[in-house]
Amino acid sequence: MAQRMLTFVKVAKQTPEKRDAGARIGDFDEIYKTFVTAKAAEQASRCSQCGVPFCQVHCPVQNNIPDWLKLVAEGRLEEAYEVSAATNNMPEVCGRICPQDRLCEGNCVIEQSGHGTVTIGAVEAYITDTAWANGWVKPISPRIERGQSVGIVGAGPAGLAAAEELRRKGYEVHVYDRYDRVGGLLIYGIPNFKLEKEIVTRRAERLVASGVTFHLEFEVGRDGTFPELRARHDALLVATGVYEARDLKVPGIGLAGIWPAMTFLTASNRKGLGDEVPAFDDGTLDAKGKNVVVVGGGDTAMDCVRTAVRQGAKSVKCLYRRDRDNMPGSMREVANAEEEGVEFVWLSAPRAMTGRERVEGVRAVRMRLGLPDASGRQTPEEIPGSEVTHAADLVIKALGFDPEDLPALFGESALKVSRWGTLQTDIRTMMTSLDGVFAAGDIVRGASLVVWAIRDGRDAAREIHRYLQAKAEAAQEEEAETAAAE
Repeated sequence: MAQRMLTFVKVAKQTPEKRDAGARIGDFDEIYKTFVTAKAAEQASRCSQCGVPFCQVHCPVQNNIPDWLKLVAEGRLEEAYEVSAATNNMPEVCGRICPQDRLCEGNCVIEQSGHGTVTIGAVEAYITDTAWANGWVKPISPRIERGQSVGIVGAGPAGLAAAEELRRKGYEVHVYDRYDRVGGLLIYGIPNFKLEKEIVTRRAERLVASGVTFHLEFEVGRDGTFPELRARHDALLVATGVYEARDLKVPGIGLAGIWPAMTFLTASNRKGLGDEVPAFDDGTLDAKGKNVVVVGGGDTAMDCVRTAVRQGAKSVKCLYRRDRDNMPGSMREVANAEEEGVEFVWLSAPRAMTGRERVEGVRAVRMRLGLPDASGRQTPEEIPGSEVTHAADLVIKALGFDPEDLPALFGESALKVSRWGTLQTDIRTMMTSLDGVFAAGDIVRGASLVVWAIRDGRDAAREIHRYLQAKAEAAQEEEAETAAAE
């Protein structure tokens, strides 16, 4: 029997139960519990089934959200999984780490009408978690094997999404990555309390079972040249992401105890995975007992402050040069950090690092928001005479990421880049300046969300398929012409 929808008029919004802040800061476990079936169905039934679903419009992968919410409400979970998986290669990942408050949930019609959004992200994660638990997630079995191969440089979300789509179409897929595990940022950048690693590793294991080959600890230019990879495969996709940390240009930035965000997060995640991490074990990258200052306002900054709290920091402050309303990170993450004891110092920008050999403090100046700049955001301006020094034994720079110099790293000067260092691609075909070489994800669009990387990987797989199909057809025509001439 069909479940009645539009129950938002009598059923209140409810998110999965969240662990108490005092308990959760003592470990790195996920802070949200999963929905039970009855609660997931109840919350899904709140959907208004809009004629124009703005949740779907504002989802980068255009998930068919109203459809799978209705299926969940009706108890048709396996069908809900099939609908969800049709547009997203990692629904359970996006359900946990997407900033839904800025995307689907933030544009929910009933949210705008004051009834509280449908808890889309939590239901999305519940659907695929249930699918894994029931064995509905199967290895890929292509209907045909095409006899063409694709190489993918980068085992992050864009590369993994492309690998899945290409394998489904019957291509031989090889993924090359310089790390020792599959997942990229999902493994080494995002803490367990947001995304437990087993969720990523089971995706990688499924791809292996589907016939995708991973070449780990493989660095292009060291373990194989870029021309060699091009010769080895019929097409190549570059999906390396962006990892060059933006730096602060202030006096004292070279003092010991100042680290990029990814260095800090990678050490913590490796420790959690059971690796030997000398720089953590000797206290260098361990926040325990330290006054920690994180500079930045994005989701990476939130990951850093919340990790420092769990490591037992004496105090944790986050300095951001704009106010709360202009913060680029998820408001949900800000709220979680505040619950866990993080102090946010809004409208504050570092002007110098103090100390002799090691950092001892961050001298910051108060800011005010002036006129909007070209992007429409108000420009921060210094307030004269407002400097204050924050005690700091460990300073983490979370200012965003820029692309590495790929033409130099790959030894391929013909690989054209933009003025920002990102790879230039044809907007229609996603092909770079080199024939048969495509690019997707952050290395093209700049540092962005995981869900956008998944979208780009899927789009790149589609364009690579078109390219290889045209290439195969041209080869067949040439063979036919040769045979006819003979």
